[in-house]
Amino acid sequence: MTAAETSTRRILIVDDDRTLRHILIGLLEAAGHTVEQAADGRAAMGLLDAGHYDLVVLDIGLPDVSGLDVLAHARGVASPPIVIMLTADDTPETLLAAVRRQAYRYVRKTFGPEAIVEFVEDAIAKASSAALTIEVVSARPEWLELVAPCTLEIADRIQMFVMQLDTTMPEPVRESVAQAFHELMINAIEWGGKLDPKRQVRIACVRTRRMWLYRIADPGEGFDINDLRHAAINNPATDPLQHATVREQHGLRPGGLGLMLTRSLVDEVIYNEKRNEVMLIKYLDEAKTGVS
Repeated sequence: MTAAETSTRRILIVDDDRTLRHILIGLLEAAGHTVEQAADGRAAMGLLDAGHYDLVVLDIGLPDVSGLDVLAHARGVASPPIVIMLTADDTPETLLAAVRRQAYRYVRKTFGPEAIVEFVEDAIAKASSAALTIEVVSARPEWLELVAPCTLEIADRIQMFVMQLDTTMPEPVRESVAQAFHELMINAIEWGGKLDPKRQVRIACVRTRRMWLYRIADPGEGFDINDLRHAAINNPATDPLQHATVREQHGLRPGGLGLMLTRSLVDEVIYNEKRNEVMLIKYLDEAKTGVS
């Protein structure tokens, strides 16, 4: 994106923290954007009704009208902006409310202003994908289920939402589960969905007292695992890099480690008969998670 293109972006900062507003305004104006501000939700809704904004950085904890209500209002204007939510609230209920109202990203205020600006630039660069809708089938902390277009950008958004659901899970466990989930979600979108935004992937994340279960169903015809010469899981012992050669010959992106890596990161990987649907299971250590 050129400097001329970014200079046309109109951004609205909505936060009752005057210092944070001014820091963000300075950083975003320095990046070439036109920036306006509001200190409360009622003023923000007035500005949204009066003019178009490409992106809104919106605090959830506003003093009068909730940021979630402003988000719902923003979704109803003629040309809805991309909305990045800021919050000091890390409860799953608040996150899921933002997901249901189609927030593009959910950022905890532990991030500094510079990081928030990076999130803004990323959202602007992916504006076409940001307009795609994630359908929320269920938005309960113990059962999140989404239906989404098959694009890599959507996969990144879903990954961010899903992995913030349980902040009590030990960090190494969260990271391993996140990596496994991401690998198989990308496989579903790329191979089952053919990177076609008109096709959809269905994703569920279910939490019980003793496990996390992730279910990913793609619109493809499935596959025979023995035919995947481009995947490292089928490399012969005599040629551990065969998959890399096959991928290069067919013009495929570097990779192919997903299936093999996933099996080392979670406790169980279970496919349906067609292999166009998979479940990942991670059992929880009650002593470490506090689950009883």
